[in-house]
Amino acid sequence: MKVLSVNENSTGAELGLKPGDKIEAIDGSRVLDIIDYRFKMSDENIVLRVRRNGTSQEYDIEKDYDDDLGLEFEDFRIRKCANNCIFCFVNQNPPGMRDAMYFRDGDFRLSFLHGHYITLTNMGWKELKRVVDQRLSPLYISVHVTQLDKRLEMFLYCKDDQLLRKFKYLTENGIELHSQVVLCPHWNDGQLLEQTIGDIHEFAPMARSISIVPAGLTKHRDGLPYIAPVTVEYAEQFVPYAERLADKYTLPDGRNFVFLSDEWFLITGRDLPSIDYYEETDLSENGVGQVPFFWDQWQTGVAELSPKIDSTKRVTVCTGKLIADWFQAHWMPTVTHIDNLTVNHMTIRNDFYGAEEVTVSGLLVGQDIIDQLKGKDLGDMVIFSDRILSETGTVTLDDMSLEQISGAVGTPVVVTDDTPEAFFNLLFSD
Repeated sequence: MKVLSVNENSTGAELGLKPGDKIEAIDGSRVLDIIDYRFKMSDENIVLRVRRNGTSQEYDIEKDYDDDLGLEFEDFRIRKCANNCIFCFVNQNPPGMRDAMYFRDGDFRLSFLHGHYITLTNMGWKELKRVVDQRLSPLYISVHVTQLDKRLEMFLYCKDDQLLRKFKYLTENGIELHSQVVLCPHWNDGQLLEQTIGDIHEFAPMARSISIVPAGLTKHRDGLPYIAPVTVEYAEQFVPYAERLADKYTLPDGRNFVFLSDEWFLITGRDLPSIDYYEETDLSENGVGQVPFFWDQWQTGVAELSPKIDSTKRVTVCTGKLIADWFQAHWMPTVTHIDNLTVNHMTIRNDFYGAEEVTVSGLLVGQDIIDQLKGKDLGDMVIFSDRILSETGTVTLDDMSLEQISGAVGTPVVVTDDTPEAFFNLLFSD
């Protein structure tokens, strides 16, 4: 592991460690990555082996258990997913995008650190034992289907990956697992879905949840297997069926085990569950309860802030198509009564990925934003969710910065997180 920086007044600085040093081992055991480093650093007495300019040196260190020496490291190399799933969004990107858009992440470390869903196919027993030994819990597992023949057909993986055996090993050893099914109509629904839920439910309560998310399909599916879209009609039939399964399969203490993602409720126009429905299970970053959590946070925050705008402000808030009706009915009334503030809402079509196929706000691209906002009276600024930007917060999916979009539109284009504080800070910023 290569050191990028050493914090001043840290134990690492006192030892004389420098950027460019490589951490080779702790207590004679090789350091694999940042998780391994944190695990091995938890002891109060360690022997640290460092390599600098081809020479190794060891340090006997006494420290507090939570002292990480003040070191920052370069990112580890991410493991690629071993599958080629028929619904994989990566395969549905058009040509000409940045390389990262074509990389399929399948790294259990990112599942632990950031809640990324992985399939377990590229995890051998050595990695599984490490998960148990280092208590890397919870993990987030993409299951999709458990029936073996259909699993091989959907994953395009040439052998049995022993999913249920791995679930048994992890849950018996105290690792909490959250599962996901990307639902593809007529592929893994109906009896196959119930079998999948039932198979995973066998490992409850350490198998804590299973979420059902509709497959995200773009218009760029040439050469890929046909998957029927989730239409309003399909969703209206599916949701009651899924709710019956949720009633049938609960945790031993009665808590919910089966969860539907927000899309199902928004597609059908049903009321979204309250945050109490999710109890302590937070799956919001994966689209399950994201809108209810946002709504609860927004209502509470606006009531506490009681925002007052001293000078006249006119802003345009933009969303994707999926949430537009809910946004108009619920969010807009919370800002329309504020003196000196005029908020206009606009829905942006996703022509890049397919206007009918992709409707979520987080997949909007810069060029569509420009095409649909250019030449319009947008007020003092245009506000989007920060989910339109990459994880680094710098560019949209088509590599456009907010500065580029703002210049092309002729109005400042900015982003905000889900909190009222962040939203109103934008209005007070000048």
